[in-house]
Amino acid sequence: MKDVRSTHRDDGPNSVVGRAFALLSAFRPEDPEVGLATLCRRTGISKTTAHRLLRELSTWDAVEQVGRGWRLGMTMFELGQLAPRQRGLREAAAPFLADLFQATGQTVHLAVPDGTEVVYVQKIDGRGGPEVASRIGGRMPAYCTGVGKAMLAHLPAERLAEVLAAGLVRRTPRTVVAPRLLTREIAAVRDRGYAEEHEESTVGIACVAAPVLDARGMAVAAVSITGWANRLDTARFAPAVRTAALGISRTIRAGGDRPR
Repeated sequence: MKDVRSTHRDDGPNSVVGRAFALLSAFRPEDPEVGLATLCRRTGISKTTAHRLLRELSTWDAVEQVGRGWRLGMTMFELGQLAPRQRGLREAAAPFLADLFQATGQTVHLAVPDGTEVVYVQKIDGRGGPEVASRIGGRMPAYCTGVGKAMLAHLPAERLAEVLAAGLVRRTPRTVVAPRLLTREIAAVRDRGYAEEHEESTVGIACVAAPVLDARGMAVAAVSITGWANRLDTARFAPAVRTAALGISRTIRAGGDRPR
């Protein structure tokens, strides 16, 4: 009897859990819904396997079918809200982020480190500023963002080495892609206590960021404000951003909440 498995190419993760997470991770912010063929192309999972797993995930409301496509279900949102590390950090940071927004009127971000990237865990959209593509739960490379550089300056040297080893891709004409230049910039950030970005991740925007430090002096997060590159005076607003980051740092230390 012919083994039907031989007719299906499946280059995705080997375990059931791995394949399920690969499918969930294949959804992107710009996708209102995603077709089965697209999910299979993004994950390398065969259509038969993907369809079976999606059906199983839908019984848990992790995904839901919409017409001929799929979208993430309410369970994924609910689970995200339960993540203790991000929830504790966001609660501690909330009043300081609100104050920073009121004082500057700029878009405010709170981000955490994750490997060679940063993950945004809070965002307050500014008034009359540029449309920033960041979103809560979204990721960006650490080397070309203000929050990323602020954290790299206060993390073990191995983290910067990982970033350099992963490669510095030019996202805009002003992205720093020379390892020595980035290393010198990170050292300068460490000395002055805040980081700047001038159109390195996105053309037209500038950013100033400061690290949130735990009791060991290690960065667990970073705060930033973002605005138009030709209007935002990063040096002028740096003290306000540093004050917000310092307030969050003190709150975290006092509460014994040490997100990693």
